[in-house]
Amino acid sequence: MAAAAAAADEAWCRETVPRVMELVSPRLPQRDACALLSVSPWCHRALAANPKLWEVLDLHETKKAGERLISALSLARYRHLKVVNLEFAQDIEDRHFLHLKETGAILLEELELLNLNACQKISDKGIGAATSLCPNLQALSIYWIVGLTDASIEHIVKNCKQIIDLNLSGCKNISDRGIQLVADNYQGLQKLDITRCIKLTDDALQKVLEKCSALESLNMYALSSFTDKAYTKIGYLANLTFLDLCGAQQYIKMRKFDISQFILVIQEQTLLSLNKLRIEVAVFYLWNHYSQVRTCY
Repeated sequence: MAAAAAAADEAWCRETVPRVMELVSPRLPQRDACALLSVSPWCHRALAANPKLWEVLDLHETKKAGERLISALSLARYRHLKVVNLEFAQDIEDRHFLHLKETGAILLEELELLNLNACQKISDKGIGAATSLCPNLQALSIYWIVGLTDASIEHIVKNCKQIIDLNLSGCKNISDRGIQLVADNYQGLQKLDITRCIKLTDDALQKVLEKCSALESLNMYALSSFTDKAYTKIGYLANLTFLDLCGAQQYIKMRKFDISQFILVIQEQTLLSLNKLRIEVAVFYLWNHYSQVRTCY
């Protein structure tokens, strides 16, 4: 009797558990799936055999993220990663990416998105090492890593040729030179966020608007230094559906007439359909005083 029961239990684990895990695992948060790996050998095999479950490595807001990253990438199940999220992760430093690069054993050829938002201990050197691991990267977010400079942009354009989504928000030390590298190398760019990149001038913005004509989303929040010299070229962006100008109120209040003309100039551009363009200006003065703005919503 006992032998029959043991055989039935083994059969259940061997046959039923994998089917249950196959159905349940796509709906599980990755951290829960990792916890289930240790429940039993059957759970481990069933979960590890599901490649879709390991296409995302989510370490956002975790402690000792650098060591966890190295440990995870040593596992075969993570060799087909498409997304790595280290947003606000703690203890992630240059040395972790340099270690991965120097070992030469890791190349994330299928990685499409890398999120390093607010990883303040990463410098230009770390960006160089990180981007060297993922040559086919399409989306990179380095929001609020305030120490990064144009050297990071040099590494990015050298190592990652297929970027279409780039978030540089809060990278206050990136200058016109860095943005011009972006414009020269990513003419198929679809999304660009240069929020609070306060060193940028009209020259850099003009180059982006002239060369990156595929842009669908352009975020320029809290940048009040640009003038109508650059703004009027937004009309070149035929595919634009999102434009964030929030925080430009100081410029708008000083140059109300020019801004109203800016709205009119964009409306006259034949390349741009304002029926699909959402301009976020967040300045009630415009809404109340320029009827032209109403047609932009």
